[in-house]
Formats: sequence, structure tokens, C-alpha cells
Amino acid sequence: MFSAHGSKLLRSLVGNVVRPGLAFGSISDTFAAWQNAAQQVQHRCMSRSPDDVSSFVIEAMEILDIHPNLQHAILNSDRRLSVELRVPMDNGEVEIFMAHRVQHNNSRGPFKGGFKYHLEASLEDVEGLASLNTWKTAVMDVPFGGAKGGVMCDSNALSTRELEKVTRKLVQGMKEVLGPWTDIPAPDIGTDERVMAWIFDEFSKHKGFSPAVVTGKPLHLHGSRGRDTATGRGVLFAAREFLKSSLFAKVQDTDFVIQGFGKVGGWAARFLHEAGGKVIAVADSKGATYNEQGLDIPKLNTHMAKGGTLQSFKGGEAIPTGPDFLTIPCDILVPAALGGVINADVAHRLQCKGIIEAANAPTTLEGDKVLRGRGIPVLPDIYANGGGVVVSFFEWVQNLQNFQWDDEEVTRRLDR
Repeated sequence: MFSAHGSKLLRSLVGNVVRPGLAFGSISDTFAAWQNAAQQVQHRCMSRSPDDVSSFVIEAMEILDIHPNLQHAILNSDRRLSVELRVPMDNGEVEIFMAHRVQHNNSRGPFKGGFKYHLEASLEDVEGLASLNTWKTAVMDVPFGGAKGGVMCDSNALSTRELEKVTRKLVQGMKEVLGPWTDIPAPDIGTDERVMAWIFDEFSKHKGFSPAVVTGKPLHLHGSRGRDTATGRGVLFAAREFLKSSLFAKVQDTDFVIQGFGKVGGWAARFLHEAGGKVIAVADSKGATYNEQGLDIPKLNTHMAKGGTLQSFKGGEAIPTGPDFLTIPCDILVPAALGGVINADVAHRLQCKGIIEAANAPTTLEGDKVLRGRGIPVLPDIYANGGGVVVSFFEWVQNLQNFQWDDEEVTRRLDR
């Protein structure tokens, strides 16, 4: 999935959805045009507005001379569904939560996108994210369309029992628009494999045994091997292709600075280290550690597993986290935590040769303009963190076959 030529990426981004068979120029020209379109799409994550997504996609389609009538069909969502979830709480009261599902486009296959449980999961927010998933699945060349769902709640404030009730009520209210061949949810902010298992169970009660209705399930409940590491491993593969195409370098010859040491950044650091890359600094919300000669990532992981912090790691120098962390001199900067961290001010001060966006929308529109002006190439998030949706596709395929692949098979197919 990550070894594809750059022209295939641009064709997937718009051509496969709109008009197959478009021809493109050199890989450098392709990446420039693709980056221009994809970077504009990704800015939507900051404003959460579907109108913003539309304006960025319109510019990309105008570059490709797409007919206005076809533009209208692509930009508008196919379906928007909102339901009220009346949930009995542990204290005996009944709370009402608003839930939304937006199915943007299924030209390439069933709708695909996560369910997020967050207080800001409004219909507008969800619609913008659904549009982004259309382009992400196309870029990664998996046969899905784009969708997104959300429940306006604080999942951290709910008990396990309340969280399960919310999830089962959600399925009851949306079961007619979900299905293995219709719309396949996945984990997102505020949801995890346990929530996906509840969705699978509740949907199966109403529609019969249907493990393929949702991805991101626990391994023992028809989940896929490699799902938890997929996004981080995908960052490695994306870095390899990006370095080869844009900087004419190899992972082994490259210094990396990674902001974020969680599910994405932590695994990305591990895989980049194993591939011979030099990870010189990593940061989380509490602090950071730096070693110009390269951090020993396995030792750092062991240290963290024992309850240690990045700043207390003996194999590196404790440094503060924050915007200044991003300005550490390096070959490749990998923002893998929060969105919007590279604004215009930070972009002016960066001392890297390239950026790989492992987080969603880490670069603001203003920051991107500065980076373009400085000639710093950026690998957009819709490709760089696409490993998760690829392995979600693998899980779906395994569920349809009632068969489970081993780790080697998942990794081989992810890196084709």
C-alpha cells in the first residue's frame, strides 16, 4: 500500500473517484500537486467546517479540470443522519445524547469511518471528517468510501456501564444505515476496541452474526493482528517512500524528531529505530528527551513501561516540551500528537528538511504557506497516517472470509 508511485497517489486522491486514467508528470511534479491538494484538505481538521473542506478540494479538482457538475456530486455528502440517544444513567436519571453519522461518498466501496465520542462531535464536525475519509481511503487505494460518526458526550465522564448503554443505543438508532457492505465504523477519539465489540454484538443481535460490520475489534473477537501497530508501522513505510522520492535519502541516513510518544508516535519511533533511523528526540505532554547521537528506543520503551517518564530517561537529556521542541535541528520532523502545532510562527523557526504528518492536521493553513515559501516538503496526514485504515480493510476482508492472517501476512500486505 505504501510502495505505490507518487502518481498513483494523486490518481487515487481524485482520479479514481472522478475519472480513471488521468496521466501525470514526474514524481516531483506529482508530489507537488498532490501535496498542494492534500494539505488544503487537511486544514479542515482545524476548523471542522465542511465548507473549508469543499474549498480545498475544489482547488484540487480545478487543477485536474473536473467538470463543475461532477464537482458538485463529489463535494456533497450522500446522507446525514442524526438521532437522540435516551440513556438511563447510573444515578437513575435519563440523559439525552445527540449522535450523528455522515456518509459522504461510496463511489469506491462501502462507507468507512470511525465513531468519535466527544463533546464537540457536532454534525458539522462529523461532516468535515467524513469528507476527509473519502480522500484518505482513495489515497491509500482501499475500496472504501468516506464516512464519520460521533456522539456528543464526554466518554471519560461515563462509567463503563453507561458507555456500553450509549453504544448499544447508538447501534439501535443507526442499524439500518450500517452493515458489512454498507457502512463500516471503526475506533476514533473516545472509543476503542471494547466499544467496537459492543457495536458488533448489538448489531448481530438485530441483523445476525456480522463481525465485518465494524473494524478495530479485540483480536479474540474477530479483530486483526497488527491493528494496534498499523498507523505507526505505516509511518515508517511512508517515511521510506517520502525520503526516496523527495529528499533522495534512506531511513538509515536520517535523523528524526518525533512529537508524541503514544499509540502513533511510540510505534513510529520503534519502527524507525529498527529500520536504522536515528531518533534524536521524542516528546509527550509532560516532557521530552534528547540525544544527538540517537536515543535507544527499546531501552526507552522499557523505561516507560516501568512507570518512568521521558525526562527521567538516563539515555537522553531532559528538555522541555512545547513549540520550541519542534525547532530542534533534524532531517525529518514527525508531529504525531496534536493538531495545529505548526503555525506560521513555528514554521518560520523550523530547522528540518521535511515533515511527515503522523498526527491529524498538525500544520495550520498559515503554517503551510510558510513551509511552501521555505521549500520544506510536507507529507500530508491523509497518506502518512493511513496505515490504520489499510489494516482496517484487512480486518474487514478477514471477517468476510472467516479467516485470520498472521502478523507476517498483515505486514507484507501493508508494505506492498
